[in-house]
Amino acid sequence: MNKSIIKIICLSISILVLSSCVPRKELIYFQTEKGNIENTNNNFILTFKKNDELRIDVSSSDIEAVKPFNLAIVAYSAATGGVGGQPMQQTYIIDNNGEINFPLLGKIKLEGVTWSKAIDIITKKLKPYVKDVGVNINIMNFRVNVLGDVRNPGSFLIPSGRINVLDALALAGDLNISGIRTIEIKRQTNSGIISGSLDLKSNNIFKSNFFYLEQNDLIYVRPNIPKSQSASYNKNAGVLISTVSIVISLIAVLTR
Repeated sequence: MNKSIIKIICLSISILVLSSCVPRKELIYFQTEKGNIENTNNNFILTFKKNDELRIDVSSSDIEAVKPFNLAIVAYSAATGGVGGQPMQQTYIIDNNGEINFPLLGKIKLEGVTWSKAIDIITKKLKPYVKDVGVNINIMNFRVNVLGDVRNPGSFLIPSGRINVLDALALAGDLNISGIRTIEIKRQTNSGIISGSLDLKSNNIFKSNFFYLEQNDLIYVRPNIPKSQSASYNKNAGVLISTVSIVISLIAVLTR
């Protein structure tokens, strides 16, 4: 075989291998805007949406007075006819009208209402029934979804109802080395789905309205071009390239 042909083949293989490498500058987070980060967006306000499942705990020094508002759900065993398992606190789903149906109080509009405002609304409605009343609300189905080029994609339940994009990526095991550092976020609103993007290489993400996530937000991490192209390659392409390289090396030695 002509030595010049061998060199061309070897060069082509080298280019193929090097093209799959990711430049270091495309991997490092928070490269820009060194120093203190000003105007950080810390104004996250939890606002309730349709289909939120709420657990509403009512407390008071008068235990008997709050019993009608802290209903328990029990499961009955078909075999024994008795109660099976541990009783659970009643939850309330915000319906298509944006309301919940609360014991004695009836319909309460909570869609679009902030967490603190909802507590105020329910507390005022309860005062005729309970004197020193206290109210706490938790979202039981607050989830965020992380898909794409991360180590552990999935849907994650967030008990606290407060999470930022970095926490969500940490739950997913961080981006793979082939994941593009500019990520996409999809968010459902009353007017439709809106999209945003965050460049993880920049500190500007801390100023974005998408830094803190809302219920059912979707984070998508796109794979880089080499990773995308590799999806169309034969799964044995790596072995084939290695084999060809060895054969070419042997030919080169034998033709000296």
